[in-house]
Amino acid sequence: MTSQFLQHLTQEHAAVEAFIALLDQEAEAMQRGRFEALPGLTERKSHLADRLALLGRQRENEQMRLGQRADRQGAETLVAGGGAPLKTAWDRLRAAAAQAHERNHRNGVMIHTHLDFTRQSINQLKASGKPLYGPDGNHSSRASGNSLASG
Repeated sequence: MTSQFLQHLTQEHAAVEAFIALLDQEAEAMQRGRFEALPGLTERKSHLADRLALLGRQRENEQMRLGQRADRQGAETLVAGGGAPLKTAWDRLRAAAAQAHERNHRNGVMIHTHLDFTRQSINQLKASGKPLYGPDGNHSSRASGNSLASG
């Protein structure tokens, strides 16, 4: 009766662990300044988030099929009456979900920190009223226009 529920918990846990691995790769890419890797990681995270949502709905449907509500309380009622394997699987899933939440928050803070730094840099460049670089990509300055590099 609960073996299918155990299977759902196990599959969901594996997907959450894969999501955590992607979050760690995302953090490492930002820490190392490898921002070109972020779009691919974001796409993979999006697909995995869709898979997690599907697995969650399937688990909730199984809970209802077993006569419980499709929420945390319903799952915990099933786990309480299902023995050690269900309790272990449920505890592992909840712990992994908490870890994923923390790491996702960490990455969000990192992203916002980078955005704030970029915005401040842009504002600082604009503060003088004159752009630092002209439309041709050359540095514009208030100097005489004679380049030290030209000799």
